[in-house]
Amino acid sequence: MKIFISVHPNSKKPRIVKNILGSLSVYVNQPAIDGRANGAVIEALAKYFEVKKSAVQLVSGTKSKTKIFEINKPV
Repeated sequence: MKIFISVHPNSKKPRIVKNILGSLSVYVNQPAIDGRANGAVIEALAKYFEVKKSAVQLVSGTKSKTKIFEINKPV
C-alpha cells in the first residue's frame, strides 16, 4: 500500500497525525540532515502499522517535505 506523508522534522513531540484527506503527518525529533529524519519516519511508520522496518520503503521525496512510502504488510 502506498501512503502520502508530510514530514515535520525537529519536532518536540514525535507523533503521527491522520489528516482529513487521508494522508499522514509525521512529526519526528530528528533533523533533516543526512537522512536522519527519513530514518526516524521509517521507524515511526513501522511502529504505527505494526510491521518490520524493512517492510517500509521510501518511494519518492527523499529531500522533500512531502514523501511517498510503500508499506508491505504480510498477508
